[in-house]
Amino acid sequence: MSKSPGHRDLPEHSIVERPLRKRLQVTVDGELIADSTAVIEVREDGSPVRYYFPRADVKMDRLARTAMTTQCPFKGTANYFSIDANGRKLKDAVWTYEDPYDEHLALKDRVAFYEERAPGLSIRPL
Repeated sequence: MSKSPGHRDLPEHSIVERPLRKRLQVTVDGELIADSTAVIEVREDGSPVRYYFPRADVKMDRLARTAMTTQCPFKGTANYFSIDANGRKLKDAVWTYEDPYDEHLALKDRVAFYEERAPGLSIRPL
């Protein structure tokens, strides 16, 4: 894509990405949605810790793309998905950066989950 305007304009803003060395699972009311040993942990100033899962380790058939997008000046445009699990729809509970800025190319085509916005959604280590 290109260089991030956020990092250029606010160089003191910290975003640290690191591969986790453990297995994480995402469930919704007990239904398994993601299971991975290839998760990237992201720690960003002013935000909760986020976990980005490779799509290959996510039950993408349980996700439905929505029209929602947001713009992050550091990472790029986020596209959103709802989760359909156990008869419930958790709207805009998942996001992805399909074309992130150069500084965050490791997040490309991974998905992250809004645990705090999705009742019944749990991210836990095994």
